[in-house]
Amino acid sequence: MTFSRYVALGDSFTEGVGDPDPALPNGVRGWADRAAAALAHADFSYANLAIRGRKLLPIIAEQIEPALAMNPDLVSIYAGANDVLRPRVDIDGLVEAYDIGIARLVAAGAHVVMFTAYDPGGSPIFGALRGRFAIYNELVRQVAERHGATLVDFWRLRDYRDDRLWDVDRMHMSSVGHQRMAVAVLDALGVAHEIGIPKLGDRPQVSARERREANLDWARAHAGPWVKRRLTGTSSGDSLSPRWPTLSPVTGS
Repeated sequence: MTFSRYVALGDSFTEGVGDPDPALPNGVRGWADRAAAALAHADFSYANLAIRGRKLLPIIAEQIEPALAMNPDLVSIYAGANDVLRPRVDIDGLVEAYDIGIARLVAAGAHVVMFTAYDPGGSPIFGALRGRFAIYNELVRQVAERHGATLVDFWRLRDYRDDRLWDVDRMHMSSVGHQRMAVAVLDALGVAHEIGIPKLGDRPQVSARERREANLDWARAHAGPWVKRRLTGTSSGDSLSPRWPTLSPVTGS
């Protein structure tokens, strides 16, 4: 497939959190920038409206209309994981709203890329929500099938069982993880590219004591602030704007 106007929508997953680059807006790069660079040609342009912390309904309300105004022929959208992590969630209602949003994008002539959420089964913190995520993902698969969207099934990407594909906060992909996701997106679209899947070798051995210390450090530095934001109704993206708010040529690789 060849595309000319690509708009990326969503939350921290698409904004690029976990893939630091101080030279870029919001200090991150991410898989969408990487995929856009691989898709680029003389008449190609790219926008990224994703903002960390956004839930599904705000993504639909705030990002789809500006995206449609750019007349995109390719839209990627990742939404819903932040909702499923909340204490209470109406998964059926969320996916109904998601379905309406996807229908609008497709009706406007955009090819849509959707994602399932990651399988949290191996996580001691989020593993209890595995059933919720499984239900959400199956409904997302149905929406993608109904609208002819390309689906990147994150749930089935078992590479991500490796801790090195995750940032130190254990909630966002690392730079290696973002690179792997760019490969997954381009492969799902059937687009030839030269991005390689990182070869990491054997995992380093960690003692039980080192793991306990790492877990305590993580709880203090990341889990605690995350819980506080949930309790206070604040978001890490409250003061941020979209990284690439308008369609622009891709200058980096």
